[in-house]
Amino acid sequence: MRVLIAVFLSLAVIGTAFGEDAAEKKAFSFTGGINLGSDVFPDASGEPETWTRLGFQPDFGFGKIGVGIDLTIHFKLYPTPDTPLELYEGDWIPQDGKSILDVYLPKILYVRYGLKGEDPFFAKLGSISDLSLGNGFIMSDYSNMHFMPQQRIFGLDVGLDGALFNFPYAGIELLTGNLARFDVIGARVFARPLAGTELPIVKGAQVGFTVAADRTPYEKGGIEYAPDTGEPVSADAIAVWGADVTVPILGGKAFPLAAFTELAFEPNDSFGWMIGLGGRLVGIFTYGAQLRVLQDGFIPSYFDANYDIYAAQKYVYMQGDAGSDFYTGWLASLGASLSDDLLVFKVTLDGPFKAAPSGSKDQVDYPHLRSVLRLDQLGSFPFFFDASYEKYKLGAEYGFFRDLVDPTDAVIGLAVNYKTGASVLTLSYDAKWDPAAEEFVVTSSLQASMKF
Repeated sequence: MRVLIAVFLSLAVIGTAFGEDAAEKKAFSFTGGINLGSDVFPDASGEPETWTRLGFQPDFGFGKIGVGIDLTIHFKLYPTPDTPLELYEGDWIPQDGKSILDVYLPKILYVRYGLKGEDPFFAKLGSISDLSLGNGFIMSDYSNMHFMPQQRIFGLDVGLDGALFNFPYAGIELLTGNLARFDVIGARVFARPLAGTELPIVKGAQVGFTVAADRTPYEKGGIEYAPDTGEPVSADAIAVWGADVTVPILGGKAFPLAAFTELAFEPNDSFGWMIGLGGRLVGIFTYGAQLRVLQDGFIPSYFDANYDIYAAQKYVYMQGDAGSDFYTGWLASLGASLSDDLLVFKVTLDGPFKAAPSGSKDQVDYPHLRSVLRLDQLGSFPFFFDASYEKYKLGAEYGFFRDLVDPTDAVIGLAVNYKTGASVLTLSYDAKWDPAAEEFVVTSSLQASMKF
């Protein structure tokens, strides 16, 4: 563990020292925000309890470097006739098995340097919703934000390309969903063996090796999620590993196109293989397609966007033996990105080329959909929002299209903002299907904020 921490810190120091070109340096900037709202936390008996939130969020920027701080307190005014003010101790005092790092690291809202896929060195720390490695066959859009607002988790995604040192032959990416606990961790190392040649297409080809692991499958966000199966609460670490090849066929921003293939192995001795392509059209529309060959028992994109919710169920599933049969699967994605990501839409659908076994309730036996829609502020138009909808086991109950709109086995997120002057009113709503309890866990909040 100490070696891993040292590698993370070393990459951050190296990238900060060498990654910023003098011509790209900009003046120091500072903005701040104050927000007032309410959050609902479970009390000692598990019942919902409403707390008023007051936060101050300064934001510092210098060139490619940005840092945001979150100084938030929750309180109640006159909770009893004899108590004028009660503070929520969980904001500042470790409770329920949490460490000092669990409490104080998330006070750093985010730290960023550079952009993944564009800069030879990038680093992103804080609340992250898109932790991915390689082509996403092992880890795709993993999020550490499922426990907000009760628990903000501080993650890290850092990458270094040898091109930064005029050595374009190799690179590395390291990530963790929780820097305080190092529970979900991952790494990808890659090589460009023909980077020194002038051969078109293949000179940019990458050969990569990926590994991702979860050290505590039954505990996420400081909360135990052991399923009601008689299994022990503690669980062994679980790891998925594989290799990939990526070939950029077309470059540029208008019509980029890449082909790729990846092979992955999971703890139940199952493996899967896929081949695919993806790119853009006229710099606006994004698309992707994959053909997959999967062994019975293999879960594509094991560490997906909602892994923290389904980690315990996936762990139990991995304790069974892989089948000897293979089947083919597919994935298709389509999206659009307008005006420098002012409006972003993407929908991804994947599933098997086979009918589900009679009575099966396993996710891998049914199609799965994930969609996101984001509208940033457009001129003086006051409304902007983020929305996401993810649905598992399409066709398991009522048929594909009826299940598509049925909320069972869905994860829903929505944040609607209304801006007037310097003030922003935000309504947030999250509904997560709990597969163990077979019911929704719903959180919502309303806040008013002001930036200066």
